[in-house]
Amino acid sequence: MSTFPGRTLALLVVTGALALPAAAPAATAGPAAGHRTTSEQAFRSAMDRLWEEHVAWTRMAIVSFAAGLPNLKATEARLLRNQVDIGNAVKPFYGAAAGSRLTSLLRTHILQAVTVLEAAKAGDKARVGRALDAWHANAHAIAAFLAKANPKSWPLRTTTKMMDEHLDLTTKEAVDELAGHYAASAADYDRVEAEILMMSHTLSQGIVDQFPSRFTA
Repeated sequence: MSTFPGRTLALLVVTGALALPAAAPAATAGPAAGHRTTSEQAFRSAMDRLWEEHVAWTRMAIVSFAAGLPNLKATEARLLRNQVDIGNAVKPFYGAAAGSRLTSLLRTHILQAVTVLEAAKAGDKARVGRALDAWHANAHAIAAFLAKANPKSWPLRTTTKMMDEHLDLTTKEAVDELAGHYAASAADYDRVEAEILMMSHTLSQGIVDQFPSRFTA
């Protein structure tokens, strides 16, 4: 579950007081790389790239938004394209409809993050609270989607925890960037990246375990 209830987190966003424990180092799930087939290694690498792009373009959007840079629109467009790429990556396993549904959920995830940023920059506590509640509701919808697709490897408890941690860490990153705490924001990104790679490894391993015949030597 989320580290902070929506209303409490909202206050922390506006005041810049949000503090989270250090993230655990990312760990690669499953067999050692030397025991993986070429197709499995390629799949894992592709998934890592997509999820690292997700947080990297999110960071660039946060920085551009905070600084009022003219490249924000182009950065947001590239970030939204990443959500399409992630949805397309799961279509071979779960079908076109499921992939499109994941893209839709992730697109909402990005657009609601923008709403959170706008409310936080304006210093509107009530608006921030509503935006964060909606953002976490979307995160839980993504968690439920994943748990339904692969309940054995991705139980709802696990996917919900991963999504809540992703939002909490990204919120901390955005808060520090908006407040001009640039060194802290850069350090926050390291934690975001570690968490997203852990998430990518969990998702990749779940797909490999669920569809082993797709990854035979």
